[in-house]
Amino acid sequence: MQHVAGWLLALIVLLWRVSCRAVVRDDPRPALRAAGRPYIYAILHAHQVAAVLINDDPGIAAMVSQSKDGDLLVPSLRVTGVGAMRGSSRKAGRDKGGRRALELLEEHTRRGHPSLLAVDGPQGPRNHVHRGVIDLARSTGAAIVPCVIVPSRRWFLRTWDRFQIPKPFCRLSMTFAPPLDPQAEPDDGRLRESVRAELDALEQRCDPAEAARAQQDDQTDRMAPRGDAPARLQ
Repeated sequence: MQHVAGWLLALIVLLWRVSCRAVVRDDPRPALRAAGRPYIYAILHAHQVAAVLINDDPGIAAMVSQSKDGDLLVPSLRVTGVGAMRGSSRKAGRDKGGRRALELLEEHTRRGHPSLLAVDGPQGPRNHVHRGVIDLARSTGAAIVPCVIVPSRRWFLRTWDRFQIPKPFCRLSMTFAPPLDPQAEPDDGRLRESVRAELDALEQRCDPAEAARAQQDDQTDRMAPRGDAPARLQ
């Protein structure tokens, strides 16, 4: 039954995707591809659905939970061209497959394929860059490509990051910052801050209302750290 539900959801996602219009700005990917440089999309957790709907990059892959929710998502990812590397974050000190999933993502990226990471997932704090994207970039030599995907019309969920669901027939605007080269910044902490600064600047420019909310929440979130788990699609 779960398998059938997953493929029914995938059909809905395909129709949903066709109804949306994509706009891409400041795209560095053609130059990276021409140079033979692998790259990692660094996105916000709230933008995951929009990122899947707008995906136009063959061979892209992302970490996906080993939960039943993850099982439900895999067919939808497959029909939109996103490969699923399965694994979950640590829980009660136990690794639930997240390390293996990150290893698979590393192998994928080393072969020259793009990867996708929600840098503040899976549990926040909002807009905080966890170490997963830095570790992946360091181990593969891939460039980090910060980007935001903002729907013109959307629903918001009552979650820690105000998770966004694009409405059918909306415009999806994907805007990139310049790529970040991990070899140019040897300090992990400063590289994480650079990724965050680029994402914050993009959100302030492309989605100022949500950026203002994130700034209001930032001080509270910093007082309640939740660990540096590798980001994954929920």
